[in-house]
Amino acid sequence: MDWLRTHGHDILLIAALLVLAGALGLFLRLGRHSGGYVSVSVHGETVAELPLDRDASLPIETEGGHNLLIVEDGAARMESADCPDLLCVKMGAVRWTGESIVCLPHQVVVTVENGPDGGFDAAAR
Repeated sequence: MDWLRTHGHDILLIAALLVLAGALGLFLRLGRHSGGYVSVSVHGETVAELPLDRDASLPIETEGGHNLLIVEDGAARMESADCPDLLCVKMGAVRWTGESIVCLPHQVVVTVENGPDGGFDAAAR
């Protein structure tokens, strides 16, 4: 019981942090919006926009090499790439507004944009 008295405040602090972390996680999970389409840009210029509700395959050719983007089951993923690190392939699928897949060697960025629920695209003062 002596241990509890000397560390009681530590236990309360840990409990408060766990509750705060749980509340933050719940807030972030409930605040997500499923995307409506993915925007594909190469060297900063948009080259394609694909809806997430239709399966598709998009080969992306750049001066540096090629990537293959797959859209299926409401998500997009980089299926293959010939870049040295393959980080874009390892990123996995994206489906929530604001998520991205980036291939730096080829300068390819795939970003999930607002879905049918609208999401937020501006802030008011």
